[in-house]
Amino acid sequence: MRCHVDSATPLVMPQGSGHSVPMTFEELLAHHAAITAQAEHDRQALQIALLTIDKLKTEIAYLKRMRYGRSSERLEHDTQMLLMDEAHAPSSPVQPHVDESLGNVVDLQRERHKRRAKDAASAAAGELPTHLPRRTVVHPPQPCACGSCDSDRREIGADVSEQLDYEPGSFHVLRHVRPKLACGCGRISQAAAPPRPITRGLPGAGLLAHVAVSKFADHQPLYRQSQIHAREGVHLSRSTLCDWLAQAARLLTPLAEAVGRYVLQAAKIHGDDTPVRVLGGKGAAAKTGRLWVYVRDDRPAGDASAPAVWLQYSANRKGEHPQRHLRHWRGILQADAFAGYNALYEDGGIIEAACWSHARRKFWDIHERQHRLPGTLAHQALERIGRLFAIEADIRGRPPDERYAVRQERTRIELDALKAWLNQALSQLSAKSALAGAIGYTLTNWRALTRFVGDGRIEAHNNAAERALRAVAIGRKNYLHLGSDAGGASAAVFYTLIGTAKLNAIEPQAYLRYVLERIGEHPINRVDELLPWAVADRMNTERALPLAA
Repeated sequence: MRCHVDSATPLVMPQGSGHSVPMTFEELLAHHAAITAQAEHDRQALQIALLTIDKLKTEIAYLKRMRYGRSSERLEHDTQMLLMDEAHAPSSPVQPHVDESLGNVVDLQRERHKRRAKDAASAAAGELPTHLPRRTVVHPPQPCACGSCDSDRREIGADVSEQLDYEPGSFHVLRHVRPKLACGCGRISQAAAPPRPITRGLPGAGLLAHVAVSKFADHQPLYRQSQIHAREGVHLSRSTLCDWLAQAARLLTPLAEAVGRYVLQAAKIHGDDTPVRVLGGKGAAAKTGRLWVYVRDDRPAGDASAPAVWLQYSANRKGEHPQRHLRHWRGILQADAFAGYNALYEDGGIIEAACWSHARRKFWDIHERQHRLPGTLAHQALERIGRLFAIEADIRGRPPDERYAVRQERTRIELDALKAWLNQALSQLSAKSALAGAIGYTLTNWRALTRFVGDGRIEAHNNAAERALRAVAIGRKNYLHLGSDAGGASAAVFYTLIGTAKLNAIEPQAYLRYVLERIGEHPINRVDELLPWAVADRMNTERALPLAA
């Protein structure tokens, strides 16, 4: 039986005070609508709050990993294969192709594995490196017990064993003696004073090179170096070492600029930046400066040109700085989606190529937040992106035309499937979720991310630039800050020269010493003759001469 309520009939609405307030049916409906609207508003607010909490937890997890966690973003093997389609798993390992016509261009990863395997085999066999100098200590036997045959004993053999030892680096004083010779004609002759890296300064080229490499390659702060030297009885204050580095950096600046000119001769470079803490902010506070890096390294595309890295310092992260660095350059810039680069792409002279490692990292942070659970959307995204990197590993070291052909045949199919999957996944997510942000970043930069498919010279990632900044990231955890903007410029000089020497497999301390011994009297218009790859052969020859004498 259905009851009929007249809209004019007053209804009673109970109140918390014990009294009842009469309400009409229309008022009751309006009150119900208000409560429903408020409940819906609260529900939406709660959902937004939960999404915000989840996003903040993801950011906290990312910051914790950056601060305390390991840097590896490698998926575990079992997890990788869990969702991998068998059609994408090769039946046998694919060996990277190496074209012997490319001369000294090699697969860096393959050579690294070979070197580690060789070192492990030598260590297992008890062999010590052959290049180390040997000091022979002869241990004569005790006199014969008979006491009468010492003069008749002859050597019939010897047992030889080797032991690895170490002596700390030692100081020595280099005395320059310039005799004065008087001639019968009344003239006096004397050799000119040898050049010094620092005019009238005490440090030799070897000491300056050691201090610079210890700080910028081995990440030893100057105060720590001062303490180490004091243990050897040589007292060098931190301010003295700092002043030496500043003067050496001024001397080496033309050479670092020559490296920069060489980098900008390439048709493609990698760019990135990283923050560094610098003293000299407002009051007693420190400020955040930036080190910008530009890398020329086309070895993965079969180019035999020498790799190089060029760093520049700025007091902030404004886009005007990369615009100044690259104002005369035209080519392909591989970088992240930093808005400061946008002005470079406006006239079409510089072409943007984005980084899949950067896009992948956003999914990885979510995967970490989800305790690396297999089967999640973040994990599926990582698996699909991993297939792109697997193809790139197969063609590393091949010439651009071969890389282009493989990418057209294999990579394009994977990218089309990935884009369709991203769009489908995005339709299932809240726009405020962290995963939606990661997918949105990828789709927004899709054109730049996929540009490598149409050009065999371009890499799928910007790892070359990130590797070049690794020394800065480790170093700032040790020396904590730079003293001033001038110190930032000096650091950029040393990171440029040391990083370029390491890229060319040249020992950086030996290289800096070689350069510091000569650059003071070297013609400035021929400074390119002191670039690492230009002096490598001469350095090896000069090092070998004393051994051959």
